[in-house]
Amino acid sequence: MSAKKIIAVVGATGAQGGGLVRAIMNDASGDYTARAITRDVDSEKAKALAALGAEVVSADIDDVESLKRAFERAYGAFCVTFFWAHFSPKQEYDEIGNMARAAKETGLKHVVWSTLEDTRRWVPLSDKRMPTLMEHYKVPHFDAKGEGDRLFRDAGVPTTFLLTSFYWENFIYFGMGPKKGPDGKLAITLPMGDKKLPGMAAEDIGKCALGIFKRGEYAIGNTVGIAGEHLSGAEMAVAFTKALGQEVVYNAVSPEVYRGFGFPGAEDLGNMFQFKQEFNADFCKVRNVERTRNLAPSLQNFEAWLLENKGRIPLE
Repeated sequence: MSAKKIIAVVGATGAQGGGLVRAIMNDASGDYTARAITRDVDSEKAKALAALGAEVVSADIDDVESLKRAFERAYGAFCVTFFWAHFSPKQEYDEIGNMARAAKETGLKHVVWSTLEDTRRWVPLSDKRMPTLMEHYKVPHFDAKGEGDRLFRDAGVPTTFLLTSFYWENFIYFGMGPKKGPDGKLAITLPMGDKKLPGMAAEDIGKCALGIFKRGEYAIGNTVGIAGEHLSGAEMAVAFTKALGQEVVYNAVSPEVYRGFGFPGAEDLGNMFQFKQEFNADFCKVRNVERTRNLAPSLQNFEAWLLENKGRIPLE
């Protein structure tokens, strides 16, 4: 029996990377095995991945030499950044460059890069419909990733560009879950108007990434958008009401109001939702649910995700 191909997974203890490691290791008859890359190999999450049979190695995406060591002898790699750890698009762009350089110098055959749109293609800095942030960006946590796509292309790395969607886990961890208003009713608050928001379970991102690796050279050079379902705020509120057994309403606010909420990243997210609302057709079109299900047949819709996770959602 030939040895399994190694997929090196950056951010293996995070939402996307962890999902991919679990998808690989649970696919016992598959052609791949996972090398989980993390800063702290002694963390509980790292130990849990090791218990699945994954190789766990230490590396830091701010250190290109450590990445090169982590990529050695691997067939491919899943590359991801986490903007919210530092709120710096410049640092994120540098991290993308490190991953692209390490992938090129170690001769990887296939990289899946988890990216997002550079919104400045739709809303140039001169466009006043939304504020320019940090002098150079409209949606910093999108734009630096989208700009970084060219670093993989320029390096000649065989890459698939994976466009992800809103994590439904944001309702658990990111403070976006239902909150009680002055009237005592639970409400979710989003600046999406009546437009659809593509979303998905974070765990399914990893399953989709594995599906892309399985397609091999046919996926290289392509941009693949993924989503579990496209739902309006009102439709999500109905699903919450059914799952929680108490009424949840949709509070549609303007992007300006959302930007003024004052939490770290509020301006960035306000611009992000405005982009998704104003260019909704483009944003949704690339994130085709049926194509996503072809990559991950067990893809969850929002109702199924809520049934599994409703007890984890803090109700304030």
